[in-house]
Amino acid sequence: YELRTYDIKPAKAKEFLELVNKSINIRMAHSEMIGFWTAEFGSMNKAFHIWKYDNFAHRRAVRKAVVADKEWQERLSVLLQFLDKQHMEIAYMVPWCELGSSPKPGVYELVTYQLKPGGPALWGKSFKAAIDAHISKDYSKLIGVFHTEYGLLNTVHVLWWYENPDSRAAGRHFAHEDARVVAAVRENVQYLESQQNMLLIPAPFSPLK
Repeated sequence: YELRTYDIKPAKAKEFLELVNKSINIRMAHSEMIGFWTAEFGSMNKAFHIWKYDNFAHRRAVRKAVVADKEWQERLSVLLQFLDKQHMEIAYMVPWCELGSSPKPGVYELVTYQLKPGGPALWGKSFKAAIDAHISKDYSKLIGVFHTEYGLLNTVHVLWWYENPDSRAAGRHFAHEDARVVAAVRENVQYLESQQNMLLIPAPFSPLK
């Protein structure tokens, strides 16, 4: 999976999204987009999107085709004028997770964990236990757990779906009064360096709504 984060120039956010909405189908003809979101809470003027590839050879072939697509390159040259910064990571889905789908339109939370060096051999078991404990409360739906291969190492991105921000707030309050959740989080926090989250709103053209 390729995870892309764009910092949008504040005065250009509306124009950027309007142009992406009109143009993204050209890019999506080349490879599968998982979702496209904008940050509502936790950051401002950010767009986050995920693309799926079979392997590195597939991504290389897609990139070659995208560069040769004159129509997309013309649209892209305009889109880039609206950005301050681009950030890209390559990540794998962890072995115990499959890509989920949204049951209906809602909002998403992207939680980014920076974990201690050592990888899943060190923190994998306790991290999975913490995720499973939250899933058991059934107030949200897990979309995916992505472990970064290229980018800042020992980073894990967890993407959740919620019906709305209020259901997320109520669910987390309920979950963190549960002894199983508290115990799992306490066990996992010993491997945690930092944690950041963003509430994301899916774009109209996003496959994940």
